[in-house]
Amino acid sequence: MAEWNEKPYRADQIFTWVYHQKTVDFDAMTNLSKSLRQHLKDYFHMGFPRIAQKTVSADGTIKYLFQLEDGENIEAVWIPDNRRKTLCISTQVGCRLGCSFCLTATLGLKRNLTPSEILGQYMAVNRDLPETEQVTNVVVMGMGEPLDNYDSLVAALRLMVSPEGLRISNRRITLSTSGLVDKIKKFQAENIMVNLAVSLNATEDATRSKIMPIDKKYPIAVLLDCLRDYPLKRKRRLTFEYVLLRGTNDSHEDAVRLARLLKGIPCKVNLIPFNRFEGADYEAPSEEALLDFQNYLISKNYTVFIRKPRGADILGACGQLAAQSLPQAIPQ
Repeated sequence: MAEWNEKPYRADQIFTWVYHQKTVDFDAMTNLSKSLRQHLKDYFHMGFPRIAQKTVSADGTIKYLFQLEDGENIEAVWIPDNRRKTLCISTQVGCRLGCSFCLTATLGLKRNLTPSEILGQYMAVNRDLPETEQVTNVVVMGMGEPLDNYDSLVAALRLMVSPEGLRISNRRITLSTSGLVDKIKKFQAENIMVNLAVSLNATEDATRSKIMPIDKKYPIAVLLDCLRDYPLKRKRRLTFEYVLLRGTNDSHEDAVRLARLLKGIPCKVNLIPFNRFEGADYEAPSEEALLDFQNYLISKNYTVFIRKPRGADILGACGQLAAQSLPQAIPQ
């Protein structure tokens, strides 16, 4: 607005139309002059990722396949749980980190999403759903490693929590990472203060480096040292995600090591039984191993949840997002 010799408050008016009134038509911004509206139309366009496919799970979970303007595909998952309506959003087309238990990793990294493509998933889903089903919580753990697309992620998160933007409470946003230590340290200085979830998934480096190659760059000890210094608001905790793979990381000894590793870190643990997909080399843990793992951690005074599998029948469960539909197969 300053470059166009417009008053600075015009920016606030535009933000209000876009993020509060959910307006995508510049002509509808009636408190702007006709000349400014025309100028905006000449330089900008507004829109959302196109919903190319919508798949509903038996448990009510909805997986959205979005087609972007360049024809690439990404996915987001809406998960209802009583009053909580959580949207899991993507930050990249594919992923380059190569975690062996993750279906998205099989795509490789095609490109990063822009801030508008990250925000667009949230706005497009809310436009599609009735008022009673609007998104209440956001988890940034869909396709891609969020911190690997750092600048776009931070821009999108700022717009999510900003009073001028989407006005989502930072307590209702969770950022998930596989443990990019340098980016975690950088993110601390952003002062956005969303919840942080870290995918640990093993208790010693030999195993973790096999299933998560990022461990070779940031071993467990380096990652946990970083997290011990991570600034947390009062009564807030880190979340450790632990995908249990039968015979790989689900033994009682793993539970004992995990309890030792996390000592002194304000945290809770989400245990995630592996959700099998075609071609996977892993199996879910036995019920006995799963409960033994949980009970041991509880006995050491950790808060431990077993993540309910949601949307597994539509490949919408943890680690299973992959845009399998070819762009040419999607009706225009």
